Amino acid sequence: MSMQTSGLAIETAGLVKTFGETRAVDGVDLAVPAGTVYGVLGPNGAGKTTTVKMLATLLRPDGGDAHVFGHDIVREADTVRGLVSLTGQYASVDEDLTGAENLILLARLLGHRKPGARSRAAQLLEAFGLTDAAAKQVKHYSGGMRRRIDIAASLLNTPDLLFLDEPTTGLDPRSRNQVWDIVRAVVAQGTTVLLTTQYLDEADQLASRIAVIDRGRVIAEGTKGELKASVGAGTVHLRLRDPDQRPLAADLLRRLLDAQVQPDPDPVTLTARLGTAASQDTAAEQAARALSELAAAGITVDNFSLGQPSLDEVFLALTGHDTQASGSGSGSGTGPGAGADNSPNPKDEVAA
Repeated sequence: MSMQTSGLAIETAGLVKTFGETRAVDGVDLAVPAGTVYGVLGPNGAGKTTTVKMLATLLRPDGGDAHVFGHDIVREADTVRGLVSLTGQYASVDEDLTGAENLILLARLLGHRKPGARSRAAQLLEAFGLTDAAAKQVKHYSGGMRRRIDIAASLLNTPDLLFLDEPTTGLDPRSRNQVWDIVRAVVAQGTTVLLTTQYLDEADQLASRIAVIDRGRVIAEGTKGELKASVGAGTVHLRLRDPDQRPLAADLLRRLLDAQVQPDPDPVTLTARLGTAASQDTAAEQAARALSELAAAGITVDNFSLGQPSLDEVFLALTGHDTQASGSGSGSGTGPGAGADNSPNPKDEVAA
């Protein structure tokens, strides 16, 4: 079935990319609904960037099939390039040019006439809150401003599909929130966004569906709720008044909830994750009974909450490590928090 009729922006089957003996992408299957934010979550070196480069026709796959809006990424690479835009992990604009000059130059290269290029650049500078900085050289921009001008450059011609490869790496919380608002606005206008990230809260905030990739393979896929439910019915968080009572409280919770209990860095807090066998209703009943038993044992609980497992807990349960750990077998990150796939990119691998 054509993806143009199935409502999929991206469909891959068994996608493979190797570099020497390293299998950077090892049989990735994806089905990305059009008009959504689709998150690809994984640690440094998981294969996220290599997957994006193949889908954007910058690398030729060594195996498997992939289509973008029904077009084969190898046989119809030129058509695919006309439908997509890519914002990589590092700014691609010229730091010696001003923000306005960068956008006008790129618009001209994309075929806009001079008046149209100036008009489109002004529209994007205003939309991204950069009008006051339009005449400044990009090298004087803050990290958040650089990311915004880089994403703006990707939208000079509105793409059907926008690849955002770890767009908020290294940004402060305020700048991250600004980028998130931009992503939401882009999707609201009909563009599909494939977002790679190693930040669990980013995937939680933006993505309607998430693929978890580790060591070049998709190890889980679904909505946020589905992924969270796959590792447990709920998570109990307790804050005790007396830290000396924590060992006894942990033993009681293990027995009463039949749950994994872990002490948090804070000496008065505990976290217990209920198993997948429990439903949301039984989880609430178990938690209430445990709270009563703790009180009966003389353990004072100052704060108590029951909620879904976090994506951090999901990833840890699925992979055995957190997203900041480097994946093995597919390269490691380049620099602190870079999140890049450290794999070769020889010229002969670029799609024709």
